[in-house]
Amino acid sequence: MYQALYRKWRPKTFSDVIGQAHITETLKRQVAEGRTSHAYLFTGTRGTGKTTCAKILAKAVNCEDPQDGDPCNRCPSCLGIENGTFLDVLELDAASNNGVDQVRALRDEAIYSPANVKKRVYIVDEVHMLSVAAFNALLKILEEPPEHLMFILATTELHKVPATILSRCQRYSFKRILPREVAGRLSYVAQQEGIDLHADGAELLSRLADGALRDGLSLLDQCAAAGGVIDATAVLDVLGLAGNLQTAQLMEHILQRDAQAALLLLNRLYDGGKDVGAVLSELSVLTRDLLLRRTAPEGGAALLSGGYDSAALDKLQKDASGSRLLYLATTLQRASTDLYYSSNRRTDAELCLLRLCDESLSGDLTALTARIQKLEDSLERLPALLGRNPAERNGQGRAAPVEKSTPPVKVPPVSRPASAAKSPPAFEDSPPWGEEPPLPEEPPIDDRSAPPWEDADARFTPSPEAAAPPPEAMETSVPAVSRKPAAAPTPEVSSSPPGPAFPASSESAGGAEWWHALAEECKGRLPPMYRVFLDRCSGELKDGALTVYAPDEITKGRLDNDRVLGALQELSALRAGGPITVRLTVGDGPASSPEDKLEDLIRRGSRLDNFTIR
Repeated sequence: MYQALYRKWRPKTFSDVIGQAHITETLKRQVAEGRTSHAYLFTGTRGTGKTTCAKILAKAVNCEDPQDGDPCNRCPSCLGIENGTFLDVLELDAASNNGVDQVRALRDEAIYSPANVKKRVYIVDEVHMLSVAAFNALLKILEEPPEHLMFILATTELHKVPATILSRCQRYSFKRILPREVAGRLSYVAQQEGIDLHADGAELLSRLADGALRDGLSLLDQCAAAGGVIDATAVLDVLGLAGNLQTAQLMEHILQRDAQAALLLLNRLYDGGKDVGAVLSELSVLTRDLLLRRTAPEGGAALLSGGYDSAALDKLQKDASGSRLLYLATTLQRASTDLYYSSNRRTDAELCLLRLCDESLSGDLTALTARIQKLEDSLERLPALLGRNPAERNGQGRAAPVEKSTPPVKVPPVSRPASAAKSPPAFEDSPPWGEEPPLPEEPPIDDRSAPPWEDADARFTPSPEAAAPPPEAMETSVPAVSRKPAAAPTPEVSSSPPGPAFPASSESAGGAEWWHALAEECKGRLPPMYRVFLDRCSGELKDGALTVYAPDEITKGRLDNDRVLGALQELSALRAGGPITVRLTVGDGPASSPEDKLEDLIRRGSRLDNFTIR
């Protein structure tokens, strides 16, 4: 008759016990020296050797020829206890014998001397299942038992055992068996049984055993029944863990913030009969593995669940930060707990996936943290963006203006051919930076490379021989406003002394076009929050004062600050060639002439690529 591997290969001596040397060495020494106690309490998780050590101890104290504390397993006492024919060693299950009447019967019977061995031994498994009255009935005999009596209590839940019982026993805590020790034992058993177990399969089985050697042997028995080579792939197939690949795929969608793909995959799993609670539980286990690998990359392998190979974990780990994994683990734990009280488990699972894909949907501090993280990621990419050519960043072949840190350079006047005498002056066209506002944090550039008031179709490079203009050359007449259907000819650079592009004494100085050019240059120094309000205003320069007309009190209030007023005052003083006073008021401003309206129409239309104004 076939016998399960965990029963066939159960240790028969203390030396055969795996991973509990701190306990077996102590028990061997006590037996060898004859200093055994009358009551023992073995605690620990399942499959760590509690009941096995209890049976070995029962044989050792009754062995007729002990071998350095180990039972010989050859004498009649060892063989009778091993076969169960000696009733002096009795193994009880406290889960089914937890009443006070059973304990009283045991107490009454314990006073009799053993019939076949030296000591009567009671092994009480899962002792924490006894009732309070049963524990109280056990107290007296446990404290002062007869000379021939020994109690060995075993439990997996130490906190349920009363302190009065704990104080009367020698307590030994069994720890989980390390995966490498489980893998070594599985390889030895497989070799003895003729099972073709590969190293990767033994490693995977040892992690799936979760520190319990009995579980590892049971899994090996199940895989061996399928036949063939037992490697990692075969273990996953036989144990039904191939579905972990779908869990890994779902986690990949979550880490990539692909909510649509995650919901579709959850729907396929649900249609295939998968419980949504099991899906969240598997995601939680996978998240724990990823978090452990990131936190303890060297020694964390022993803590992993074992359901996923290293390649899959490495692929997922590169897309997840520690804070993100911690958020995923916390959210999955909370959602799994709430599923027990849910009226629609599928909907709650879908909402959980949406929160996992987008932290901003959580509605707590995590959402704010996610937004801050996005801003930090954007700032990390900003230096690479600022390192490009401003003309490339603008997309229209024009560099964006920035705050200037050097004094302005006087630009020589432009001499046009006779055919272009009626063409508009340089400052009448749209600003060179177009409609897109620049970033206020951009590094300064040289004013000589692109004067902000230069016309788009009249660009030029100042002559290297041009000198600073004398004071008498500060005034220049402005030609009349006119537009021709034909394209303007290429401008030529005059060798006459240069002068400012916006003379204060001209008829156009302080006019509508003068204000538009000033406002566009001023917006290069201001954040986007002020630019939209500046577009709604009009201005007039008269008698050394720049009056800015706002359409309402809100616009005036937004612009009435030192940053805006300072920029307007500095730039208008540079254009006018003297000190300027700036004041804000609410009103419509001076009426525009037909020429100004025409120039405003041309200026606005020049910003549209699909329009041609003639």
